[in-house]
Amino acid sequence: MHIAPHDNQNQAIIGANHALVPLVYLNIVTLNAGEVFTSQVAGYETCIVPATGTVTVGTDGQSFAGIGQRRAHVWDGEPEGVYVPSGAPATITCTAKAEVFIAGAQFADYRPAFAVRAADIDPVQYGSDETKTHRKIKHILGQKYHSAVGRLLVSELYTVGTGGWSGFPSHKHDTERLPLETRHDEVYNFRFNPPHGSGLQMLQRESGKSGDAYHLMDRSTVAIDQGYHPCCVLPGYQMYYFTVLGGLTQRPLVQYFQPEHADQIETIPGIKDMIAKFK
Repeated sequence: MHIAPHDNQNQAIIGANHALVPLVYLNIVTLNAGEVFTSQVAGYETCIVPATGTVTVGTDGQSFAGIGQRRAHVWDGEPEGVYVPSGAPATITCTAKAEVFIAGAQFADYRPAFAVRAADIDPVQYGSDETKTHRKIKHILGQKYHSAVGRLLVSELYTVGTGGWSGFPSHKHDTERLPLETRHDEVYNFRFNPPHGSGLQMLQRESGKSGDAYHLMDRSTVAIDQGYHPCCVLPGYQMYYFTVLGGLTQRPLVQYFQPEHADQIETIPGIKDMIAKFK
């Protein structure tokens, strides 16, 4: 499902218990300096990540100040965030005009709050210009925090250079059938540099049959419930997408690569390291 760019007025874009992707949650909150927003999502652990701007987050009896150092856009430095326990209220106080992602995953148990600073980000870069798959992933809640988080994975994905493909070889994660695959719902929010750039999200429900294609614009949101889902950006533009994954029974993501394309895993430098980071 594609949700066109719009002013969501600080209301969830993908709400709790969404009919299509119930395992994940996404809100984007815009605040001016001095404004306060309280986030509380029953049954969901969340992660608060400024796209731009700086905030103080109060939750779980703690206060985390100076979260977020980027000013102009998401290419303007490293991300930072705060993990919020399932169902706990979090007070977001803006100290410099901010646009804030609130990402969540269904999870019933308690995990203590903590901050992820720029120095804690777990990056991985893979692919190549030759294979048109060059990209960088900045894991905010990735493998490094496996024991500290329930079912939530949060990352920022960047195309490296201009143009090219992401999420290829085509893969899916819509069926719980270990060890081959896990059920993880997924939501993306896209940005382009310059902002008038655009891209394409493919969604093929079943091998051998025609799927859907969505025209991506700056601030497009895509919800992935099932199927193979590579995406691409036009030549001459950079693409970013904020990624939220929530697992049905476990946090580690097991991707099932489309058999017709799986052999290309061997042609893309570093892709196996990338796969291993989604734990």
